[in-house]
Amino acid sequence: MERGLQIRDVSRRYGRRWALVHVDLEVAAGEAWMLLGPNGSGKSTLIRCLSTELRAHHGEVLLNGENVWIHRARLRKRIAVLGHQSRIYDDLSATENLQVWARLGGYHPGLEALLERVGLDPARRDPVRTFSAGMRRRLSLARMLLKDPDLVLLDEPFTALDPAGRELLMGVIQTLQERGATLLMATHLPSVARAVCSHAMMLESGKVLYKGDTANMPSEGRVEP
Repeated sequence: MERGLQIRDVSRRYGRRWALVHVDLEVAAGEAWMLLGPNGSGKSTLIRCLSTELRAHHGEVLLNGENVWIHRARLRKRIAVLGHQSRIYDDLSATENLQVWARLGGYHPGLEALLERVGLDPARRDPVRTFSAGMRRRLSLARMLLKDPDLVLLDEPFTALDPAGRELLMGVIQTLQERGATLLMATHLPSVARAVCSHAMMLESGKVLYKGDTANMPSEGRVEP
């Protein structure tokens, strides 16, 4: 079985507008790619298709050789997403949130160690509704570590994070890579993402403009066909 992520000729539309047009990409296990492009280029739509939140209208997505949509009930447990919607229970504490996620996913981690890792141990018993945006982001990072995923999808992950939070995120990403996770990060901050991403794909109007290593990545959003 081929490990990693394969995006094969994926297209997705909203009504008559195509948000993704024949997107192809292969990411080996342990590799990290950044996904670049202006607003409306298709980055978030691609993340949603990879996470099984949306179904592609054409093409397929394979994780470790398996179609993510066909096997979504099982493979969702192997996919971690850090996006704009945190899916956090506001009335529960940080510890209780992790307990719920662990129970639903069948995970058996050390919750206290996870909260300490993301800097939330002092607030572990506080209701999440009292958390700042940055603290909520840190709790989402703990959830990613809880899963020990095969695929990590990050949609603008630096949002609401201060410099210490960004450093923490980079450390979490490196830990997941060391475990063999495949990673795709949609970001407007390529200069920051280069620290962990060796490759990049650029989208514009749903079409791939560039894919390759970051050393040869064009500085502008457009490249010659």
